[in-house]
Amino acid sequence: MAADRLDTYRAKRDFTQTSEPAGGAHKPARKAKGHGYLIQKHEARNLHFDFRLEHEGVLKSWAIPRGPSMDPGDKRLAVRTEDHPLEYGKFEGSIPKGQYGGGTVMLWDEGTWEPIEDPDEGFKEGKLKFFVHGQRLQGGFALVRLRSDTGRKQGKENWLLIKEKDEFARPGEGGDLIESQLTSVRTEREMEEISHGEAEWHSNESVEANVKRLKTTKRASTARRGPRQRSASPRRAAKKTVSAKKKRKRKSSS
Repeated sequence: MAADRLDTYRAKRDFTQTSEPAGGAHKPARKAKGHGYLIQKHEARNLHFDFRLEHEGVLKSWAIPRGPSMDPGDKRLAVRTEDHPLEYGKFEGSIPKGQYGGGTVMLWDEGTWEPIEDPDEGFKEGKLKFFVHGQRLQGGFALVRLRSDTGRKQGKENWLLIKEKDEFARPGEGGDLIESQLTSVRTEREMEEISHGEAEWHSNESVEANVKRLKTTKRASTARRGPRQRSASPRRAAKKTVSAKKKRKRKSSS
């Protein structure tokens, strides 16, 4: 039962302190097609991305320290974590310090996923191939469990998330996606806005009500502060530095 699969999840959390959903309060609405998929950007002790796939009535979950990559040459470590309730797919907000996973959570991507082969067999054998239809991630992916971790208990296994070679792949651009996409796909907020509690996600409200309230709050906050100057990512800054050096070298040699 899904409720049994959530025992570990519930045991780690005090729901009188955190606004995370306990799960099982109501039956979540089913997707019209496919199974739910999402990624949550999670700034806890260490920044990472939580990759979640709906299966067997829960969200199967992995923590990816470096985030997902669209480069087939990258093999991103994905640490298996406890199953989460389907309602967690709506969660965005701050988990109080001192609580498990304390920090800021952003809905970074969402959509559906389709298994290419039998998913039950894939989980058992440690090789799951699937298509992702997200707002930011698209195309084929594979989750592969490291052989040395076979037989470990849930939450202890190390897997690899690998992009398949297809029309959506971006060779050589592994980190560009997470460096350029800095806002929530639901509320358009950045991590700083979420962490400052300018508005909170209410688990007892519908998705539509939350999104409407949060977007309204964001517009009002932006109007008060004026336009924000976004700093360049380290990778882009490095590229500009190299380009500037090349230009100076060409001028000095001419």
